[in-house]
Amino acid sequence: MIVTERASRRRAPRAVPVAPWLVVLATLALAYFLLPLVAVFFRLPFPGLVEKLQSPQAFGALALSLKTSIVALVASIAIGTPLAYWLARARGRFVRVVETFMQMPIVVPPAVAGVGLLLVFGRSGYAGPALHALGITIPFTPVAVVLAQIFTGAPFFIFSAKQAFEGVDHDLVSVARTLGSTPTNAFARVTLPLAFSGLLSGAVLCWARSLGEFGATIVFAGNFPNSTQTLPLAIYTALDSSLELAVAMSALLLTVAFVLLFAVRLVDRGRTT
Repeated sequence: MIVTERASRRRAPRAVPVAPWLVVLATLALAYFLLPLVAVFFRLPFPGLVEKLQSPQAFGALALSLKTSIVALVASIAIGTPLAYWLARARGRFVRVVETFMQMPIVVPPAVAGVGLLLVFGRSGYAGPALHALGITIPFTPVAVVLAQIFTGAPFFIFSAKQAFEGVDHDLVSVARTLGSTPTNAFARVTLPLAFSGLLSGAVLCWARSLGEFGATIVFAGNFPNSTQTLPLAIYTALDSSLELAVAMSALLLTVAFVLLFAVRLVDRGRTT
C-alpha cells in the first residue's frame, strides 16, 4: 500500500511555469466571473434578513419554486432515463439527429422556448383545442411552470445520464443476461447501479437549472404571485420595489445553486477515485 502511494506520488505531474501575462489575464477573468456573485453577499441586508425572506412574496415564490422544480426533476428523470439509455446504446445517423434536437433547449434563448411551449399548449396552439375540449388549461398555471422547467432542465439530465450509460461495460450486462436475468432486471441490477453517480450528477444539474428557470416561465406561465411567480421571477419583480428584498432572494438562490453544484463536484470526485 505504501509502495503504491509512493509510486503514485512520483507519477504526479509537475507544476508547469506559467507566463506572468497569462496569470494576469486569468486573474482578470476570474474576477469578472466572481465579483458579480460575491457582490450580492456584500450587499446582503443582514439586519432583518430572516424577516425579508419570510415575507409573503419571498416565501411564496420559494415554496412554489421548490415544489415545481422537484416535480420537474421527477418527470425529467422518468422520461429522460430511457431516452438517455437509448441514445447511449443506439447507433446511426438518426440517433445523431435526435441528439442535436435534444441539445436545442440548452442553446436556444429561454424566451424562445416559452414561445414554442405557448404555440403548442396555448388555447390556439396545436394541442390547444384538444386540451380545451377536455377542460384543461395549461398556460399561466403552475403546470406551465413545471413544463417550462422540464423543457429547459431535462436535457442536462439526459446528456449526463447518456455519458453515464456509455461508461457501463456492456459485457457485464451480457453476463447478467446469460445468467438468466431479463433485460429489465439486468438494467435495474447492473446498469443503473454502475451509472448511478452519473445519473445523480445529472439530476442535480437538472434541478439547479429548473430552480433558476426564468425566460420560458415568464412567457409561458406568466408572473402571478402565489400562482406562477417562482423565485427568479420574484427577484425580477422586487427590483422595482425593494432592492434589499431582491438581494436577499438572490443570495438565497445563489446559495442553493452553489450547494447543488458543489454536490455535483463531490459526486464527480467520487466517480474518479
